[in-house]
Amino acid sequence: MADIKALCADWLLSDIRLPKGIQTHPEAEHAWWRVMCLTGVDYFSTLGYQPGIAFLAAGLLSPVATLVLVLVTLFAALPLYSRVAGVSPNGQGSIAMLENLFPKWGGKVFVLILLGFATTDFIITMTLSAADAASHFIHNPYAPHFLSSQMLVTLLLLAALAAIFLKGFKEAIGVAVVLVAVYLVLNAIVTIVGLNALLHHPEAFYHWKRAVISQHPSILAIIGLSLILFPKLALGLSGFETGVAVMPLIRGNDLNNRILNTRKLLATAAITMSVFLMATSIITSLLIPAKEFADGGAANSRAMAYLAHQYLGNGFGTVYDVSTILILAFAGASAMAGLLNLIPRYLPRLGMAPEWALASRPLVLVFMGIAILVTLLFHANVDAQGGAYATGVLVLITSAAFAVTLHVWHKGKIRYGFVLITLIFTYTTLLNIWERPEGLKISSLFIVAIIASSLLSRATRSTELRILKVELSPEAVRLLAEDEDQLIRLIAHNPKNQSSMTQTAQLETIGQFVRNRYGLSADECLYFLEVERTDASDFQQTLWIDGCKVGNNRLLYAKSPVVANSVAALLIHLEEHTGKLPHAYFKWKEGNPVANILRFLFLGEGDIAPLVHEVLRRAIADPQHRPVIHVS
Repeated sequence: MADIKALCADWLLSDIRLPKGIQTHPEAEHAWWRVMCLTGVDYFSTLGYQPGIAFLAAGLLSPVATLVLVLVTLFAALPLYSRVAGVSPNGQGSIAMLENLFPKWGGKVFVLILLGFATTDFIITMTLSAADAASHFIHNPYAPHFLSSQMLVTLLLLAALAAIFLKGFKEAIGVAVVLVAVYLVLNAIVTIVGLNALLHHPEAFYHWKRAVISQHPSILAIIGLSLILFPKLALGLSGFETGVAVMPLIRGNDLNNRILNTRKLLATAAITMSVFLMATSIITSLLIPAKEFADGGAANSRAMAYLAHQYLGNGFGTVYDVSTILILAFAGASAMAGLLNLIPRYLPRLGMAPEWALASRPLVLVFMGIAILVTLLFHANVDAQGGAYATGVLVLITSAAFAVTLHVWHKGKIRYGFVLITLIFTYTTLLNIWERPEGLKISSLFIVAIIASSLLSRATRSTELRILKVELSPEAVRLLAEDEDQLIRLIAHNPKNQSSMTQTAQLETIGQFVRNRYGLSADECLYFLEVERTDASDFQQTLWIDGCKVGNNRLLYAKSPVVANSVAALLIHLEEHTGKLPHAYFKWKEGNPVANILRFLFLGEGDIAPLVHEVLRRAIADPQHRPVIHVS
């Protein structure tokens, strides 16, 4: 049994490594239009369900509300993410921008909240895409009878997605190019056929116009209602954050060229999607009976597929269904790949994820378990998941708008344009949450889970070594060389100690106490170590040690977010370079032990002596090779 557990653990954790998204230079770079296809499997695939969701949300006003969506896409989201691309050429995106704007713990908590919404976005992308692919499958006349349950087919598609990633998945841009090209060509054919049908039957337009005017006789009322209904169509904005996240994959001679190519990607995708959104909204609203959009109707969540079968026959319709199923399934793969890059990019760096979070297979199992639960809760219904998906998308876009507005605040009148964009997306987000609160509820569950697991992880990892590297200044090296026997003795000294004595007198008094207490001779070389605490919310760093003389006393000093781990790292470094176990001398800290532990977790300080010992114990298995800790 133990061998089986070990084999399972080895298999699950076999690929622990830095995720590709963390690397400054990706393994391969591609032309911007090829990378656009990678993001397009998610962005363009929304054509499979967007027209149907738009009609259910806006009814006969769907084309007008879609026009508002197109205007927001081209004149709000596109310039916004062009700015985001300009300040995050390595794919950090708006989340990193806001992390930098809110320092210390405030920034870390803000990142966790945004990760909750991003997780909602990606998880619902998987479940919604799988559900819509299942809808296309079961409504195809050639589908086998035993696979007539949308829930069953959705779960099978999710299981297949998990199996692919558990075996090992690499983003295949070549496959994405083929899928996107075929899918867009098929949609273009259906769109042209639909527009041609409207040209030959202009009465459809007149019937639609008469119905709209009879319900809303005022043009202002139509515009106003369309503005109110627009947030329900916000799924059509799903591709921008992903477009920035994949920037490291885009070929460029330098960062400026990469930014330029990313802006080409964003603009081309936005214009292409806008044309399709507008055209498909018109033909589906005017050519499909309203009853077919309802739950259980033949056009529910598959309006374009309905037209493909209706006007081009079941043969072409089946080809369209297969293409839609493939691109929707690949959209789920893109979302899973996004999660596997997003979570390791932030949480382990903040110390807020266990080590196994760097391995893809355990994360695949966690994310797939969540996706299955969401599918069961929403009964594999595409329409029901639209609100949750839109909430994740809109919160990320709104946060990006806020970050960009702050970034350009001192750049003249341009800031007023981004203030307006921020207000537009804030309104859209709040109205979407008000009308479809299930999205916020699901996002809140993800946020609570991420924050709780992150804080637990931070606590359990608090006594890791955490220091990536120790570097000594030339002066520190010179001071350490003065100890002839190289058995280094460090005295921990708090730089914040308040005393009426001068610093020299303080150090001499403490040094004499240590000599008397531990029977050290007067000529024994002693070093004082001061660690000034910096931002305690940081987790990993390179420790830089400098040195100086204070009277006759040798002082080493450094800055670090956590004191105990830095002392332990220096002791290990000294042992490695001298071949002798260094000694460290501490005083017990007064106060409540629980309070000291909390101070260590959140402020990076506390009762240093036992914490240094624990860090050393975890870092060095053999007690004979651990530096010696003295406490009085």
